[in-house]
Amino acid sequence: MIRKLRIRLITASMLALTLVLLVILGGINAMSYRKTVSDADAILSVLATNQGTFPQRLSPAEDGDARRNAPGSKAADGGMLRNRGLSDETPYESRFFSVLLDESGQVLSTDTNKIAAVDQSTAAEYAREVYSSGRSSGFYAQYRFLRSAEDGGIRLIFLDCSRSLSAFWSVLLSSMVISLFGLVSVLVLLLIFSRRIVTPAAESYDKQRRFITDAGHEIKTPLTIIGADADLIELECGESEWLDDIKRQVARLTGLTNELIDLSRMDEERPQLQRVAFSLSDVTEDVVQSFQGPIKSQGKALQSDIRPLLTCTGDEKAIRQLVSILMDNAVKYSPEGGDICVRLVQEGRFLKLSISNTTVYPIEKEQLSRLFDRFYRMDQSRNSSTGGYGLGMSIAQSIVSVHRGRIRAESPAENALTIVVTLPQ
Repeated sequence: MIRKLRIRLITASMLALTLVLLVILGGINAMSYRKTVSDADAILSVLATNQGTFPQRLSPAEDGDARRNAPGSKAADGGMLRNRGLSDETPYESRFFSVLLDESGQVLSTDTNKIAAVDQSTAAEYAREVYSSGRSSGFYAQYRFLRSAEDGGIRLIFLDCSRSLSAFWSVLLSSMVISLFGLVSVLVLLLIFSRRIVTPAAESYDKQRRFITDAGHEIKTPLTIIGADADLIELECGESEWLDDIKRQVARLTGLTNELIDLSRMDEERPQLQRVAFSLSDVTEDVVQSFQGPIKSQGKALQSDIRPLLTCTGDEKAIRQLVSILMDNAVKYSPEGGDICVRLVQEGRFLKLSISNTTVYPIEKEQLSRLFDRFYRMDQSRNSSTGGYGLGMSIAQSIVSVHRGRIRAESPAENALTIVVTLPQ
């Protein structure tokens, strides 16, 4: 249990840290990519406005005169870069080319003067492929393109974004490597310090377990003496309802003590179980057969579908106790005249045991989730008419856990309960 607590602590810490890093790095890199695309689109917008070229740079005096001109005049284009958040060095830093096409997609002219990596035939090929795709903007390889309409046709402008994309991918890769290194470092630290963190809980749990075991053994001795004395008194004085009551209560306390000791033993980190290969089919058949008497006497119907020759590796005594607990639970909590169904099949490398029974009252989801809690009983009155202590399902869960299996409770119908156990072969 302590080992599971430690694993859950490490898992929760790593998941939380991973989620935080994903949010931070995802946000930063998403903003970086958005900035790259935004800058490229701003440049393409300037180029599209000027038919595939940058506006002529004006001197400060000329720029002042241009501001007084009409907004649509060519001289006013000198402030276009600054209006879009671009520097005056952008025309000298940008590598681009453009292709003019007619309405049918035929290339009319190409302009590759501002790029050395693309010739006119390659530029025309890129333009035809982008034109046939029907997209107005986006990426084609490392080029960001924009489609704009002109009087003479359609112009496709391509901007080389290889440097900005390379910088983006470099930052992304570096951040991922650093984050991975950080996660590994935190995992190592958690592996080192998590043992110290759970030490108080481990010591407290160990003391509790030892107390239950020691107290259980100490209680068994006086219970044995009380039972023996009651038998002797019965021999000397004859039968009495008071003696019968004493013997019943002694039997109840003895059963409760034994179940507490079994549960404590199963909760050990490495319980001493005799793991051998045995026939789970035969064990299930024997246990089910032993419950035939109570089932018939209460007018209940039993259906069994137990596949033969199914073997399991584990502690045969513990598995027999598991099947007995589940059968006892089905018999106790099914109404008179109810149905009980036992099914054992093989599914791949696992054996699936399911024991179903009808119930008096509908079962709620909350009850299913609490069914394996210690001292929990589905009957709200918690009376002792059924003879249970609320520990059986906890013991069953512990037995399944030490055998590396899974156990769950289901309610396939409103008044039905099914316990499903999956064990490795």
